[in-house]
Amino acid sequence: MGFLVTALCGLVGNYLILRRMALMGDAVSHSVLPGLAVAFLIFGTRGTGPMLAGALLAAVATTALIELLHRPTRLKPDAATGIVFTCLFAFGVVLISLFADRVDLDQDCVLHGEIALVPFESMARLGGLLLGPPSIVRLAVAGLVVIALIIAFYKELLVSSFDPALARCIGIRPGIVHHALMAAVSVLVVFAFQSVGAILVIAMLILPGATASFLSNRLPHRMLLGVVHAALSSVLGLHLALWLDCSIAGAMVVAGCGLFLLAWGVHALRHARRVLG
Repeated sequence: MGFLVTALCGLVGNYLILRRMALMGDAVSHSVLPGLAVAFLIFGTRGTGPMLAGALLAAVATTALIELLHRPTRLKPDAATGIVFTCLFAFGVVLISLFADRVDLDQDCVLHGEIALVPFESMARLGGLLLGPPSIVRLAVAGLVVIALIIAFYKELLVSSFDPALARCIGIRPGIVHHALMAAVSVLVVFAFQSVGAILVIAMLILPGATASFLSNRLPHRMLLGVVHAALSSVLGLHLALWLDCSIAGAMVVAGCGLFLLAWGVHALRHARRVLG
């Protein structure tokens, strides 16, 4: 489960880093909380449909509010992003606190999740075929859809990420691509939220891509390196959590940070050699 989350978030996160929107990924990850809480209050269930609808609406509201604060005012995009996501996340926490008896969510679940409980879920079945834990099945299906969309619209994503003006000239609409990317982030976040929590989702939207950026300038290579980062951080984090008897999600983030620092060191050595030699 940890590898699945980190790999999928890393693939999408590469585009966030290319667009200099790392904080936007953080904002969307935080802002889905009030969407989840409101959806549960309205529908009274944690079913996939209501939760996904609430998260997507919250993500759309986040991007719209950021644009509303940024464009008509002198407020910088990063400041607008920080204001919106902290306010929405705080609103979600307040909702959970006020309606704790009615909302089947809690702050610890939202922040840390519990990957260790995923294998104990009742197994999902398709006819007579045993598929596995529902959390993994849902995330795998969402991941396949996201990967298929990345492959199908690779050119559009690439061009609009590097040069929105060029994208407009060749008939690509960067605004639509932007909102589609935010929708993909929202889908991955909502499917991963219950099991792994916000900390792992937020970190893995950024860490794999940021680590890969030190090692390669080509997007396909960065994506491959991001998957390698996901595998290593998952395995190392699990062993670290067992050794320290701590949160698995938190340990995976620590392992991912260690890999990031290692890549940074390699990049610094390469740069020093070029300067000296």
